[in-house]
Amino acid sequence: MGKPTGFLEIPRRDRTYQPVADRIRHFREFVIPLPPPEVAEQGARCMDCGIPYCHNGCPVNNLIPDWNDLVYRDKWQEAIRELHRTNNFPEFTGRVCPAPCEAACTLNLDDKPVTIKTIECAIVDRAWEEGWIKPEIPEARTGKRVAVIGSGPAGLACAQQLARAGHAVVVFEKNDRIGGLLRYGIPDFKLSKHLIDRRMAQMRAEGVTFRPNTHVGVDVSGRELLDQFDAVVLAGGSEKPRDLPVPGRELQGIHFAMDFLRQQNKRNAGDFIPPEAEILATGKKVVVIGGGDTGSDCIGTSIRQGAMSVVQLEILPQPPEKENKLLTWPYWPNKLRTSTSQEEGCERLFAVSTQRFEGKDGRVSKVHLVKVDWSQDENGRWQMKEIPGSEFTLDADLVLLAMGFVHPVHEGLLQELGVELDPRGNVKADTRQYRTSLDKVFAAGDMRRGQSLVVWAIREGRQCARAVDEYLMGYSELP
Repeated sequence: MGKPTGFLEIPRRDRTYQPVADRIRHFREFVIPLPPPEVAEQGARCMDCGIPYCHNGCPVNNLIPDWNDLVYRDKWQEAIRELHRTNNFPEFTGRVCPAPCEAACTLNLDDKPVTIKTIECAIVDRAWEEGWIKPEIPEARTGKRVAVIGSGPAGLACAQQLARAGHAVVVFEKNDRIGGLLRYGIPDFKLSKHLIDRRMAQMRAEGVTFRPNTHVGVDVSGRELLDQFDAVVLAGGSEKPRDLPVPGRELQGIHFAMDFLRQQNKRNAGDFIPPEAEILATGKKVVVIGGGDTGSDCIGTSIRQGAMSVVQLEILPQPPEKENKLLTWPYWPNKLRTSTSQEEGCERLFAVSTQRFEGKDGRVSKVHLVKVDWSQDENGRWQMKEIPGSEFTLDADLVLLAMGFVHPVHEGLLQELGVELDPRGNVKADTRQYRTSLDKVFAAGDMRRGQSLVVWAIREGRQCARAVDEYLMGYSELP
């Protein structure tokens, strides 16, 4: 590394945020980036650790020490080339990835990992500002046509790689805009949508055709695509939400989290939401059931809409505030994390289970809960038991179900094609060939692996593209 003693001399510094009182008044990104000289200084903290465990921590296997050192040496153009070698969209991961690479950093043994995510985001943002990112147009076309169904991170990464290999790629998206989860699942205050539009312009120049408002399996059949294309990639995500079938679930005011988040993103884009269909937290007591990222997004959105109060429920026990490094490092640890949305003002309750919903005039008014205890049985499996006498209630005008997703939607395309599913209900395909049980049909991303991170979707999209290229051409030069 350029400065072997940097980690000893330079303290960790990370991006900061607008004050809570300011940022909750708008839906724009609120991260305050570090100036380039400070980013370079942070790059110098990357130590000559011998074994860069950050490579294993990163699902796309980013060449992290390489571009850390290039930034330190003020070679930003070389840094973006290294970054793009493994990641098509670092501006997405630099904003929404939980950074397992930092958990795996050797300096995390002392709780002061390199600010990898911040450096990654700084590299790609500067590259766009300086005009260094250009379309990569293939020298020759293969004459092969590929349909990619779904325009989330897996579909976009797969489409871009295949277009650069010279194939004619058409991306089908059921919604009115391209982006999938990036567009309608992640709030604008975490990921500005102009970032997606910018990449779409690059991909169009590279030869990708986008077909929004086209629901494959409804507007056009999957069999039609099989007749028209040389290969079909299923990258439609895992969109079947986990429900909560308890008494009172039918009451008005209880919604799936994605319905709530999607509406706000559409509202931010200038779309009209019919008043009778609006889901708003304004002036309401909001209860978010689910302690993950989607639940956190519901909190930040509810606060910006002017909720009276927000309570987040988690059925699992509260994690420890600090992990045991000897047992967890370099793997992603189970520890208490507080998101920026949670910092903005919400109450968090752990180890509670929902028993039923109570309503008034057909609308939810209360959530009946019970505290639970978790213990291991003789086989080491965790078991949950309700604690007798621990029942309590919360007032609620709006309940948002953010308990994750169970598998892709089976109705429509998957049932029509008849692809084989795995025991969890995902499309069955391995991680080498990405082929489904049908000839020339491939699957990648959450539709294949189940609900996961944006960075995993990008990895699978890239690997699937290579598998498709090999299938079509007999070999592949894609990374």
